[in-house]
Amino acid sequence: RAALGPRKFLAPEHKVVLTTDAEKARAVGRKALAMYLNLQNYLNSWKRLGFDDQDVAKPGSDRLVDAVVAYGTPEEIAARLKQHLDAGADHVPVQVLTSPDKLVPALAELAGPLGL
Repeated sequence: RAALGPRKFLAPEHKVVLTTDAEKARAVGRKALAMYLNLQNYLNSWKRLGFDDQDVAKPGSDRLVDAVVAYGTPEEIAARLKQHLDAGADHVPVQVLTSPDKLVPALAELAGPLGL
């Protein structure tokens, strides 16, 4: 927020996986991140944020995946997303990484902890 100032709209998108299994969440997250690991603008942005060449090398380090994919209980995910708001975000778009048939149940599960 400090870098953008108060007049700019800040909406950091965050990917989420509804599971407490770190390995499963990382596997799902890596599939979603695969295309971004081919895009120099994303690699450069992640490096400016403190990630190194090893982090952004395919398939992405655990550190990178854990930073850009929230996972855990619905309450833990909501707490992660709230960190963006606490840091000054105006809105946090959420991309739930799941199969289409499980999307609505996943959103319903997240709604309460997100205050919706």
